[in-house]
Amino acid sequence: QVQLVESGGGLVQAGGSLRLSCAASGRTFSSYAVSWFRQAPGKERELVTAIGSDGSTYYADSVKGRFTISRDNAKNTVYLQMNSLKPYDTAVYYCAAGSAMWRTTTRYDAWGQGTQVTVSS
Repeated sequence: QVQLVESGGGLVQAGGSLRLSCAASGRTFSSYAVSWFRQAPGKERELVTAIGSDGSTYYADSVKGRFTISRDNAKNTVYLQMNSLKPYDTAVYYCAAGSAMWRTTTRYDAWGQGTQVTVSS
């Protein structure tokens, strides 16, 4: 079973950038798809971006052109580079590992604890 730990969240002004990291334990990390979800207060957890075991990627329309997901299997880490941040990007960001880039949260095998991202206007 893979275990995930997110880091890199914080407070940033609108237009700024942050890079989130999702560090995994487990020798089979490279075989997992890894997704980033976010959850704002009072809202459902939503899929933001994902990267497959083959390097294929998915981006929600709201982040296309601003966010970039990447993975370094040698370091067992997935990164989320977030540029041109907007106040509506404010949320707790979670990474999740699963067999594919599922939209449904229940399909994932492991979740991190979340990291807060706050974008001020």
